[in-house]
Amino acid sequence: MRLLMVSGDRQVTIGERGPFHSMQREFSRYFERVDVICPSPPGEVTVRSIHDNVFFHPASCGRAGMVGYIKQRGAELVREHQPALIVSHDYGWFYNGIGSAKLSAATGVPYLSEIHHVPGYPVAADWRERFDQFIARRYIAWARSRALAFRVVNQQEMPQLLRGWGVPKSQILVLPSLYIDLEVFQAAESRSEPEFDLLYVGRMVNNKGLLRIADALEGAARQGHEVRALFVGRGPFREKLKERLRAHGILDRSVFIDWVDTPLALAEYYRKSRVVVCASTCEGGPRFTVEAMACGTPVVSTRVGVMSELLEEGGGLLCGFDEASLSEALIKLWSDPALWMRCSEDAQRIAGRFGYHEAIAGYALGLQRLVGESEGIA
Repeated sequence: MRLLMVSGDRQVTIGERGPFHSMQREFSRYFERVDVICPSPPGEVTVRSIHDNVFFHPASCGRAGMVGYIKQRGAELVREHQPALIVSHDYGWFYNGIGSAKLSAATGVPYLSEIHHVPGYPVAADWRERFDQFIARRYIAWARSRALAFRVVNQQEMPQLLRGWGVPKSQILVLPSLYIDLEVFQAAESRSEPEFDLLYVGRMVNNKGLLRIADALEGAARQGHEVRALFVGRGPFREKLKERLRAHGILDRSVFIDWVDTPLALAEYYRKSRVVVCASTCEGGPRFTVEAMACGTPVVSTRVGVMSELLEEGGGLLCGFDEASLSEALIKLWSDPALWMRCSEDAQRIAGRFGYHEAIAGYALGLQRLVGESEGIA
């Protein structure tokens, strides 16, 4: 089976080996050929093919011209290589999905629209997310009669939203996207006393709930829990977070790191932490929580992405979108060693389902089944 993907990834064509490059290493084994239409990257294009059978076609235009480029270049690729399916990674202004729908109509090749998450759902952090959610709803309504199916990556959150927007259950394809290198992210044979009581990893932007984390730490401090926190990441909310921690008098117990160079080093930070926290208002995954679970570190999270379904099985505690319930869940894990140990053991068991090879095989075979082909590894 041959595949045409329409992606927003810009890293691969300039030589950066990010998540998309890593995913294709295993994913491409299930296909004879994978062509990827992607945006014009910053700087000079240095890579046009990887893993022998994955070929990149960076746009020669800006975002405003992407719909036309996808339709024109995509039609050429359909004629040359006859893919069985177009897979469109859809978000933002949905250039990819609109272009893929037009390409599908012109060539007869079905297209799958991938919606990993919708900004502002389940909770909007600001007016921009409310606007982005409005755009997403308009796109879904437009694409319902054009897409073969919509791929989502969790069992509860996104199917519920799409059904509420009029997408029939039969048109929703659940194929998880999370994959973890379980040889890197694993618990230590013997765990020493954690260096940090709380760890956050990710972009420092509004929807991540960073100020709520600071307020929860202050609430815990009022109840006598003098904790040490580690924040890994960069972004426009970093200084606002520092200001809030400073105002609460707990900045001196908080450590900030811009970037962790290797997965092995990140795994070590997970193992050095008592609890990992996700206070986001919307997420596609998130990945860092499952990496932490694989390392035996329990998670406290809001009900976003896959977290509601995973933490209902154990591995940590769910909290609301407010400082009080976040603080309560953190204190509960910090204060109860037996609960912490049960959550740690459950976390490792649950994360074991997200092994790199197994998760990507599920994605690839799911696409093959969608179009009635089942080739296995090429």
